[in-house]
Amino acid sequence: MEEDFLNDFKQTIESAEKKLLAIPEAQSEMRLAPEKWSAKELLGHLIDSAANNHHRFVLAQLSDDLVFPRYEQDKWVAAQKYQQESWPLLIQLWKAYNLHLLHIMATAPDEILRKRRSNHNLYEIAWRPVEKRVPISLKYLMRDYLYHLQHHLNQMFSEKAA
Repeated sequence: MEEDFLNDFKQTIESAEKKLLAIPEAQSEMRLAPEKWSAKELLGHLIDSAANNHHRFVLAQLSDDLVFPRYEQDKWVAAQKYQQESWPLLIQLWKAYNLHLLHIMATAPDEILRKRRSNHNLYEIAWRPVEKRVPISLKYLMRDYLYHLQHHLNQMFSEKAA
């Protein structure tokens, strides 16, 4: 994986951790609307995303396709009751998980990262879906993970500032 991408991911983790730690516990539990997630739930969703993508990043190195199960994000967040979890603990878990994903990205063989695969379901599961008929790489999925992460972090920090 390119050094610029890895540095961007590492910087995203470090910068977000500082901003997340600045959010008080009580504020992390507030919802701006009944149907929206709180900061705790949104960070929980990002932990779930890390867990699901961890699975995908490893499996993709061991197989010839990019076909993975979907997960129901709202049900995952509800089942884990992130509102009842400690905010600092959620931040630690989110940071540690993403540092591990950074390690996986940095050590994945380049030929596996670049290998285009016709058999995939990224048209269903990726944050930035691709067409079913377009061959896609693990590198694309890893980049997509970071873009999804940055989108939600920006969303969280802009709502905090509002």
